[in-house]
Amino acid sequence: MSPELAAEEAAALAALGVGSVLLFGIPDAKDAEGRWAWAENGPVPRAIRAIKRRMPQLVVWADVCLCEYTDHGHCGVLVNGEVDNDATLPLLTRSAVAYAKAGADVVAPSDMMDGRVAAIRTGLDTAGFPNTSIVSYAVKYASAFYGPFRDAAGSTPKSGDRRGYQMDAGNVREALREAEADVEEGADALIVKPGGPYLDVLRAVRETVRVPVAAYQVSGEYAALHAAAEKGWLDLERAMWETTLGLRRAGADLVITYFARVLAERMSEGRLTEEARA
Repeated sequence: MSPELAAEEAAALAALGVGSVLLFGIPDAKDAEGRWAWAENGPVPRAIRAIKRRMPQLVVWADVCLCEYTDHGHCGVLVNGEVDNDATLPLLTRSAVAYAKAGADVVAPSDMMDGRVAAIRTGLDTAGFPNTSIVSYAVKYASAFYGPFRDAAGSTPKSGDRRGYQMDAGNVREALREAEADVEEGADALIVKPGGPYLDVLRAVRETVRVPVAAYQVSGEYAALHAAAEKGWLDLERAMWETTLGLRRAGADLVITYFARVLAERMSEGRLTEEARA
């Protein structure tokens, strides 16, 4: 969507009772550092301003990462073909400050660089935005379920993969260490991503930290349900409710999902399924 269309969609969502939106940007051009991530006229700052002009009360989150903006598709700066954690932190901070200046209520770093929450908190405070919240993707796995989003954003790495900085699917203990570290660095809330394949991790994180925890039902989860429904293998609406309730039952205080508009429409119409009522 263009920033203007994003503002129209946000207004429609707010009217349905959706409390917040999460923005990702697709720039016109990409480079090695991902400069459009922090450009004042980049897609996300423009969308934030457009939404806030139209719906100032709507809480706007801005994803903070470089993968959509870099020509190599990685979430950080490459040095000798490898992601350089420390060289990436100033660029993430610069992006977060740019979004706060545009009016974002929340910045959500999804890059999985070590120390990014502390760096962003310091950068926001120094720039005069102490009340801008940080919702950290503290627990983000190197998952097979990101494919549709990467196709849409053109952010698939051109070489290698992201397993060097995203988490291994079999590792729960690291998830708890990452969650606790981000809270210590100043995160106001945390995200577990993906949601459905990691319900056990979601529950463990919820029981470990004392800040809100969100579960992200990612593009591959959403697409898989649609594909199965198109084959006649499941009832899409029932699956939508069941998977959303599963995330909440596992401990999610918030659910980030591509089903948000449909869920809000159904709730506003009072058209809850028997499973949802239960």
